[in-house]
Amino acid sequence: MSHTSSRLSPEGILLLLGIGFGWGLNWPIMKYIISEIPPLSFRGFCLLLGGLGILALARIGGHSLRIPRAYWGKIFWVCLFNILAWNIMATFGLSLLPAGRSALLGYTMPLWTVLLSVLILKDSFSVRIGLALVLGLGGIFALLSDSLLSWFGGPLNSSLLLGAGLMVGAAWGWALGTVLLKRWKIPLHSVVLTGWLLLLASLPTLVAAAWFDGIPHSMPDQWALWGVVYNVFIGFMFCYWAWVRLVELVPVSVSSLSSLITPLIGVASSIILLGEEPGWPEISATLLILGAVAVVNWKPGNAKQKY
Repeated sequence: MSHTSSRLSPEGILLLLGIGFGWGLNWPIMKYIISEIPPLSFRGFCLLLGGLGILALARIGGHSLRIPRAYWGKIFWVCLFNILAWNIMATFGLSLLPAGRSALLGYTMPLWTVLLSVLILKDSFSVRIGLALVLGLGGIFALLSDSLLSWFGGPLNSSLLLGAGLMVGAAWGWALGTVLLKRWKIPLHSVVLTGWLLLLASLPTLVAAAWFDGIPHSMPDQWALWGVVYNVFIGFMFCYWAWVRLVELVPVSVSSLSSLITPLIGVASSIILLGEEPGWPEISATLLILGAVAVVNWKPGNAKQKY
């Protein structure tokens, strides 16, 4: 298992950028796909192919695919929260909300991750982490400000509330799975572990898809199919592997707060691809989120000083 640093290394920065663009661009892509393909079928198919693809690459690379018997239970819980809960709730939440806002609600994950890492991992809650958390969440709430005001000042929109609840629940699942992954340090290569997590999550998802979605009655259009290809190779095979690797390299508070660049890209790509209109909330959130990423990776003075 790799040494854990409190800052992002060059490898960590490259992984973060890959995750940010890979998952950020995927929010508007997923929004379009689920208008053509039922959510469970879409997610189950991507999980299956992504998991099989990653395990095939691991085997070609000479890695053993065997999971030590003592770790099956731990892998089950990480898979349940980090992969299954996130994918199912986030996909249905996305169907009820704009893509950019869905991304931002899903990325309240750093708040829950930092709190859970303090409780479960006994991590220290430094001023630097606290400031980054405030800035990042400030950016998220800036983007949600008009929706929050409409909830309090206008008629109740049950679909918006349900969508928001699903996205926050997805964020909790992702956060808990990430903290458990860090705590247990499962002795598998990151490629092998990622492949098994995706493959195991695909099984109940496909069973649920067969039950609820049934047999498709028409072929999705070519853009939806290309979106599925993007999800399998970029959203699942690359980004999930990169996330597992990033969690190995740095504390979960650093990896989670640094990942706030992803919803920023999600909002920007939703504006470009789906025509969602920007305003002052998007501008202020941009500054706050970039500030959070800068603060969490900045150390004044001696680089060896502990925070």
